[in-house]
Amino acid sequence: MTTTVAAPSAWSLLRARMFRHYWSAHAVSLVGEEITLIALPLLAVLTVGAGPAEMGYLTAASLIPHLLFSLFAGAWVDRRAIKRHIMIVADLGRATLLAAVPVLAIAGALELWHLYVIAFAAGTLTVFFDVANSSLFASVVRREDYIAANSLVNGARAMAFVAGPSAGGLLVQVLTAPFALIADAVSYLTSALLLSRIRPDEGAAVPHAEERTGVASGLVYIARSAILRPILLGVTVLNLFNYVFHALFILYATTALGLSPGGLGLLIGLASTGGLLGAAVTGWLTRRFGVGPVAVAGYVLFPLPLVLIPLASGGQPVIVTLVFVAEFLSGFGVMLLDIAVGSLQTAATSQRRLSLVSGARRTVNYGVRPIGALLGGLLGETIGVRPTLWIATVGAVLGALFVIFSPIPGIRELPDQPD
Repeated sequence: MTTTVAAPSAWSLLRARMFRHYWSAHAVSLVGEEITLIALPLLAVLTVGAGPAEMGYLTAASLIPHLLFSLFAGAWVDRRAIKRHIMIVADLGRATLLAAVPVLAIAGALELWHLYVIAFAAGTLTVFFDVANSSLFASVVRREDYIAANSLVNGARAMAFVAGPSAGGLLVQVLTAPFALIADAVSYLTSALLLSRIRPDEGAAVPHAEERTGVASGLVYIARSAILRPILLGVTVLNLFNYVFHALFILYATTALGLSPGGLGLLIGLASTGGLLGAAVTGWLTRRFGVGPVAVAGYVLFPLPLVLIPLASGGQPVIVTLVFVAEFLSGFGVMLLDIAVGSLQTAATSQRRLSLVSGARRTVNYGVRPIGALLGGLLGETIGVRPTLWIATVGAVLGALFVIFSPIPGIRELPDQPD
């Protein structure tokens, strides 16, 4: 049996108070995170003087916790009755860490190693937040509403892609990079407040005593699933190469392409309307073509347009146009990928195993990201930034092969039972 993806209107979910607070917490913190994603690298480049290798280290510092702690976090969170409390504590911790940056800057003591430590600590808290969130989502949202709810959650992410980089670039230019991070600290505090106001029934997300297994059991669960296994393999390859690209993109855009911090932030923000479009139409596309084919399309449309970045050359109008088109189409593709794949993963996993499986999935998927960032820094130093971007964009597309040659292209509706 299957659950049709023709779910109630996504906007009707916002009339439910609990989901509205849950969604609002995501929306506000995502805007803050996008500000940090542009402000922190700009801080490293413009204030501390980081080069390609240092940019790779900084990106890796925030991602290594996913490799080190996700399995443990999944098993530990899996046994906690109230996942929401873990998320609130993580929000408060991340706000405190980011607020330390302008304090260090005012004291004249800010150094690159401070950024590494803060990025690592904030990344660790993010691991626990995100692992807990996978279970909280299923406690707040009914299975038949997964596509609609994921469309809204990822729509908030797309709105953050639009507002965050523009605001981040502007804040860096007006306030300087250290003080731009205060916006993210405030967003985390707001997220914690909103999450404290919901009371979902999380009892169904707690495994029975006989189901509690070791930290590696999440990997076994994924390996045995015909749906979860190819999804993870494809996303892992995609993310490995995408973070080779991510580690060097801002450095390349500001130095080789000559884009100013404010101009780059504005350009990325405007181009991120592609994500808004993707979030708006993914529900319709899954009903028209099936959730599996839409997921496969996302695997291709997310990384492929980024080949236009290393292709960009000539006058500023041409460069700006190519960067805009690349970011617009990539944003559209990532929404297809995240909404379809996120819904498939949740539906194919037992609710009592969601935190455990999420931790295992993140260990592999997110674990390769610091490897990609370090590889990007190394290749950027040895063969040059532009050739490395070519390798990254072409390599990321290869992840689609894992899902193309799997049962996923034939899945039209969400599974009614865990795979």
